[in-house]
Amino acid sequence: MMPYRGGGFFTSLPPVIKNLVIINSLMLLITFFTGNFMYEKFSLFYVESDLFSPYQFVSHMFMHGDLLHLFFNMYSLIIFGVVLEHVWGSQKFFLYYMVTGLGAAALHSLVLYIDYSAQVAAFEAGNQMAAIKMQEILMTPTVGASGAVYGVLLAYGMMFPNNVLQLIFPPVALKAKWFVLIFGAIELFLGISNTGGNIAHFAHLGGMLFGFVLIKMWKKNNRMYF
Repeated sequence: MMPYRGGGFFTSLPPVIKNLVIINSLMLLITFFTGNFMYEKFSLFYVESDLFSPYQFVSHMFMHGDLLHLFFNMYSLIIFGVVLEHVWGSQKFFLYYMVTGLGAAALHSLVLYIDYSAQVAAFEAGNQMAAIKMQEILMTPTVGASGAVYGVLLAYGMMFPNNVLQLIFPPVALKAKWFVLIFGAIELFLGISNTGGNIAHFAHLGGMLFGFVLIKMWKKNNRMYF
């Protein structure tokens, strides 16, 4: 007979993903009690904002806007990330997660820089309304693990391209490679068209872009699995 060890789904998660879920959940719980303090200190602000600090490139990855935002990110991280952490090992998976999260923040910040510079030029040309947009860019916080999660999604699609994913909505089955391509195309369209509400679409694309480059580098140097 085998001894019963107990435990459940959460305890069976690999260590990096388990700790990411815990840290992200704790950060949101603290935010519930402290409100704007957490957002002002740990969200990512545009680099020219008075609220910006360099550590926010990391800290914003563990912040979320609400419980639904947290749930979808952590759910996606578990669905696509568990197999990657098992295949790569915890150290490599954590490195990949952080690189894609930082890459997401970098591309998002670059897009903000381009937008802010355009608004400054418009304001100097006499467009007074541009000042409102400039202030909005300076004061809008960015939060969430979505950039890194999209990087994880990209990695799953590259590592297991022919695995079939059953979608709930719409109720269709797709190979992982097509799932990734469709999501990437949607994010690119929404980012360029500037639609989709408050979502940082270029941050999602940044996570995918940096993930793609990192995996290609690992493959080229034969370091995919060690």
